[in-house]
Amino acid sequence: MSVYFFSRIVILFSLITPTLVWAQSLNLATGKNDQPIEITADNGIEWQHDNQLMIASGKAKATRGKASIEADTLRAFYKKDKNGASNLSRLDAIGRVIVTSPTQKLTGEMGIYDLTKGVLVMTGKKVSLISGKNTITANEQLEYYEKKEMAVARKDARANHDGKLLRANTLVALFFKDKNGKSQLSRIQAFENVRIVTNTESIWADKGIYDVNSGIATLDGNIRITRDGNQLNGDSAIINLTTGVSKLLTDPRVRSPTNSKNRNLRKKKRVRGYLRPKRK
Repeated sequence: MSVYFFSRIVILFSLITPTLVWAQSLNLATGKNDQPIEITADNGIEWQHDNQLMIASGKAKATRGKASIEADTLRAFYKKDKNGASNLSRLDAIGRVIVTSPTQKLTGEMGIYDLTKGVLVMTGKKVSLISGKNTITANEQLEYYEKKEMAVARKDARANHDGKLLRANTLVALFFKDKNGKSQLSRIQAFENVRIVTNTESIWADKGIYDVNSGIATLDGNIRITRDGNQLNGDSAIINLTTGVSKLLTDPRVRSPTNSKNRNLRKKKRVRGYLRPKRK
């Protein structure tokens, strides 16, 4: 059975699971226990009672506290508890999706929000997460885990921070709450085809971790650093992107043979540098 509502309407849902109190971050699934999710739409809502589904269209919006999700269409899946109350379990957002909180903004073409697990999966040709002065984008998918305060960007993932660009196949961004309860970016983990670009240098690696507060990137695997036509190669590196000081290292797990009986051991690679002399 389907019932249609027209003009701008408002529907309130409770959630299906007990929740936590988190402020200033994306918390549609983990807001205050007594705070319902409000759904509004301009064009109307189709209520499919038998399917326990409501479809809101025309600038559809779901709001809880200061967090919201907007889209051309919202599909709200709910379940009835033993008392007959409607508990919202999942939101599907379709078309021009925007998810906002006081400190974060996510955009994409489609989003699936599992409210029981607190997980949002955003997809599209370009998905993005803006958190303060930091921007993370990807060309396929971006996942946001409310309870872990973690975002995962997949396929040509990029993070911009203070003029520094970090690229990789996959980026994992970790957040924390500051003393004011605001969500702040703590560090970024990068996997596969890692590249860091600054105003003065380009750095390549297999994987790495960038600590946002210290500005230090710890990289591992096939390191290559180029600056002013010069190049340094190594197994691992510690790069201070604030001071511009780079330290290349050899892999401590690889030991050189000490005698002829240890021919199976790999030789330790030496750090190499290619320096271009100035032309007169």
